[in-house]
Amino acid sequence: MKKHTYKNPVFFVSAIIVLLLVIIGAVVPKKFGAVAEKLFNFTTINFGWFYLLAVFIFVLFLVGISVSKYGKVRLGPQSSRPEYPFFTWIGMLFSAGFGAGLVFWGVAEPMSHFFKTPFPGLEAQTEEAARVAMGYAFFHWGVSQWSVFAIVGLIIAFLQFKKEKKGLISTSIKPIVGKNRGISNTVDSLAVIATVMGVATSLGLGILQMNGGLHTVFDVPNSIWIQMVIAGIMLITYLLSSSTGLNKGIKWLSNLNLGLCLLLLVFVFFAGPTVFILNTFVLGLGDYLTNFVQYSLRLTPYQGGTWVRDWTIFYWAWAIAWSPFVGAFVARVSKGRTIREFVFGVLVVPPVIACLWIAAFGGTAIFSDLNNGTHIAEAVDKDMAVALFQTFGNMPFTNVLSILSLFLIFTFLVTSADSATYILGSMTSKGSLNPALFVKIIWGVLITAIAVVLLLAGGLDALQTASLISALPFTVILLLIVVAFIRMLKKEPTGKKDDK
Repeated sequence: MKKHTYKNPVFFVSAIIVLLLVIIGAVVPKKFGAVAEKLFNFTTINFGWFYLLAVFIFVLFLVGISVSKYGKVRLGPQSSRPEYPFFTWIGMLFSAGFGAGLVFWGVAEPMSHFFKTPFPGLEAQTEEAARVAMGYAFFHWGVSQWSVFAIVGLIIAFLQFKKEKKGLISTSIKPIVGKNRGISNTVDSLAVIATVMGVATSLGLGILQMNGGLHTVFDVPNSIWIQMVIAGIMLITYLLSSSTGLNKGIKWLSNLNLGLCLLLLVFVFFAGPTVFILNTFVLGLGDYLTNFVQYSLRLTPYQGGTWVRDWTIFYWAWAIAWSPFVGAFVARVSKGRTIREFVFGVLVVPPVIACLWIAAFGGTAIFSDLNNGTHIAEAVDKDMAVALFQTFGNMPFTNVLSILSLFLIFTFLVTSADSATYILGSMTSKGSLNPALFVKIIWGVLITAIAVVLLLAGGLDALQTASLISALPFTVILLLIVVAFIRMLKKEPTGKKDDK
């Protein structure tokens, strides 16, 4: 371990807190789940409006800054150019951001909305329910979620490569709070804890889906023991990958992930109801754009209900919990790009791929239920983890598709976890671009441990709860980051000489 890691309080405080969560969850899993549920209700009921408003502000800010004169500011010296080719860059963004989550929810979400509609009075499993389901799924996986990642990534890249400062969350808010070491350490510790909880959430979701896929394809039982075996294999794999460094393991896996993702997407597009998928994509995109403001600020104080809390607010909190890791990783691979290129690449390209994925896979499932009476929506309502594999059951080469998807989920999770151990190592090593392997191993083990504990404590519900709780304080920090970044940009020259 590097010498400065021993003296870094962020490393020890964060590791101890996460370790305590693992121990408590392992010793008293039921009580852990019950407490988490109470905190879940408290955060969603009292602060749902805060999540919605904050994410809407992030979108407006990023769009505004990209079209302003500051859009041509380069994340690095003006003479610098992008470190990674566009395809590799997008692959890294996609893999770290939400690859495994999209594979999980690409069918599960639209089918869930199709079976239980987002609006009271809308009849389920009808053509209109299908349309609303696709539009809402596009919204949840669109620019709003990625705006959270972009906010963190943009300011860290600006500070790290343009201003040559430490790539830490605390560094980004110094223009607001000053050089108070206590505040800085607290902010960085919160970022680390939020990252661990966010990564553990996605890791747990992926483990559940892999278990569901193995059960569907190979009749492997759905049990916590199988999930623990999957977690163990995953841990060994991503620790081996992390030992190769950023430019080998993560880069290779990201290219593999995006390539395999596009291969599956193209196959389902042509093997499925192609014209229906195209119509669904175009109509869903139109509904998404038309309802963007309404969905972004939708709450139900007059009629009650928990749908918005269970879906939109959860997604935004999940993204916020995920953002210190994804943002820092996005920053690390975005050196040399202009702010305008960065915003376009992060805010537009991955969401477009996500919408295409949902239209192809979710659209195929909906078409099958509407026209062939396959009852995929009912199966998904009982177990979301089998959504993708139920859809493949009505397509040619079912087992081949299922095995490829299991492999894709696994590599996505390995890439995300590998990236997370790198970023957590950097966060707890004073922003080092080359954190010690021992530090990355510690975080890799803790991430896997807390994911398993959350599964023991209540499965998916506990994972959702943990994500929301850790995200709440970090939302305030993200808003401070926006204000700080505006102050820094006002001091940045944007004349013609700077554009050469």
